[in-house]
Amino acid sequence: MTDRLEDLTVAELRRIAAELGIRGRSRMRKAELVDAVRRARSTSPPTEEAASLRATSRRERLGRRLAGYVDRERRCDWTTAEGHVCGLPVIRGSDRCGLHGGADLSKVGIPVTGELGFHTWPTLFRHLTLASYDVDPIGLDPLVAEMAWHVLNFLYFEYFQVRVEGIEHVPTEGPGLLVANHGGAALPYDAMMLTLAVLNEAEPPRRVRVIGTEIFNMLPFVSHLYRKAGAAYAARRDTEWLLEEGHLVGVFPEGERGFMKPVWEAYRVQRFGRGGFVDLAEAAGAPIVPVAIVGSEEVHPALVVSRRLADLVRLVFPDQRVDEIAVFLNPIPLPIRWRIRFLPPVPPTRPGTHPDPLGLLERTEEIRATIQRTLDEMLADRRRP
Repeated sequence: MTDRLEDLTVAELRRIAAELGIRGRSRMRKAELVDAVRRARSTSPPTEEAASLRATSRRERLGRRLAGYVDRERRCDWTTAEGHVCGLPVIRGSDRCGLHGGADLSKVGIPVTGELGFHTWPTLFRHLTLASYDVDPIGLDPLVAEMAWHVLNFLYFEYFQVRVEGIEHVPTEGPGLLVANHGGAALPYDAMMLTLAVLNEAEPPRRVRVIGTEIFNMLPFVSHLYRKAGAAYAARRDTEWLLEEGHLVGVFPEGERGFMKPVWEAYRVQRFGRGGFVDLAEAAGAPIVPVAIVGSEEVHPALVVSRRLADLVRLVFPDQRVDEIAVFLNPIPLPIRWRIRFLPPVPPTRPGTHPDPLGLLERTEEIRATIQRTLDEMLADRRRP
């Protein structure tokens, strides 16, 4: 887990101890506080106040970590053709800000002001208006992605209270393929939380370029926002380019079958197609990191799936590959507590080559089975959703 008690300060531990009703906390040293809090958590469910406090502490730690990447004492002197000076703080170890060459913001998530928050948005809008920076060939706009990061962190910290395990298995540099189980029924919450988990918990905070289905690239406005926030179209060449350039790529091989699962099939990992993701990873020499996500398949429990609705969708979007549409009753996602576990990476066996069809299917099934076993373990350990 990245939310380790040992990483908290004594003051933060005492605040959590107060919410848990631990007596004698003011006289305890840090090691004693850690033990007392851990025991209290294991014997009683957390209160709403304790959960809110933990979310606040996690946000504070994230803020301190992100601020360390930016030198606020120095300002970027890059100037537009019209004479507008940038004025953003520079990236540490560089003479430029993140927008103008100090860091590759298509790969790492460093806020251009060094912090997240609505108070930074006037500055972000100014630079959006100036349009003095480049977007990458896939379409990522670092400022739009930063705003989305800040807004969606409410779901990550407060609403879903996402817990992350095994973040050390995510590659710190170079290409990597994150392969996860799929769910959601309405919106790709799992893609959002997977991206935020790596941004908020990994060191350095890397971006995950999630590969999405066709419909998110067809809807007006949504398609533009989707790409600007960092996602990519489900096309082989897009994925190949991302891996060749050293990006982290997130894929959900279950596809529409997993996204539209009815409630009685939740956490039963469907077939992973023909194993195209294994072929891509092998050709790019990228490790595959299996990811088990608990929470995504319960936010909108699907009571039934309808082929008639799918037929109507295909009338509007004939290129959309969908056979069934999930029907759910709750318009607002349920406040399910999420757990995301990153598993040890599977290295390529013969980098730069394409596996034979039988070997491809075998490795695909091994990864699917690994994720299924991990989901079963996580669900067995869970006290309540």
